[in-house]
Amino acid sequence: MSDPALADVLREKIISDPEVILEDRDLMRALIAANERAMGANIVDLRGIAMQRLEERLDRLEDTHRSVIAAAYENLAGTTQIHRAVLKLLDPTDFEAFLNVLHSDVAEILRLDSIRLVLETMQTQHDPVLRSLGEVLRVAEPGFIDTYMTAGRGGQLRPVVLRQTLPEAAAVYGEAAEWIRSEALMRLDFGPGRLPGLLVMGAQDPQQFKPSQGTDLLGFFAGAFERAMRRWLA
Repeated sequence: MSDPALADVLREKIISDPEVILEDRDLMRALIAANERAMGANIVDLRGIAMQRLEERLDRLEDTHRSVIAAAYENLAGTTQIHRAVLKLLDPTDFEAFLNVLHSDVAEILRLDSIRLVLETMQTQHDPVLRSLGEVLRVAEPGFIDTYMTAGRGGQLRPVVLRQTLPEAAAVYGEAAEWIRSEALMRLDFGPGRLPGLLVMGAQDPQQFKPSQGTDLLGFFAGAFERAMRRWLA
């Protein structure tokens, strides 16, 4: 420090408020490095090593903290989206309007590129009544849903499946299967004596739906959707 007056002012500032240095990592590292150089190469400063390890632990804790906060915000945002989508399902007064809301408002709220409702039935897709309900509704033979959800491998059936799309996806998405890369499958139980249904959410992003993601919110949405569908089926 070439200016003695400035040096005195700086010294008084540090003495009166030492936290200025203690809370600054770069300054503390510089002081520790200067101290190690003053002691010589043959002396190991355990305090410096301990401080370095504490800093590394603090960095890891901060990273974990940020990850937890980000996950909490993401979960809150997801919950809000699901609640908004469920409320939209309660608005329609007829089944055709219900499907239109599913295809438009619900898909937009949940940021989906495609959404399909698959119903197992003995009728065919060529039925004029079914054609009038639009692309969102698909019909399939009994047993299709379980086979599609398990990719034909059988085994235990989960109520919600998240995965990348399979070659068989054309049966669900039609021509849109060319650009749908990941999907969420929700098996629907319409009650005793009725064949099951399948709600399919599709996305162009292959990472939007992954097996490692949680399914609680989608399970809740499927439950609400089931109850709405039972009203129309009745």
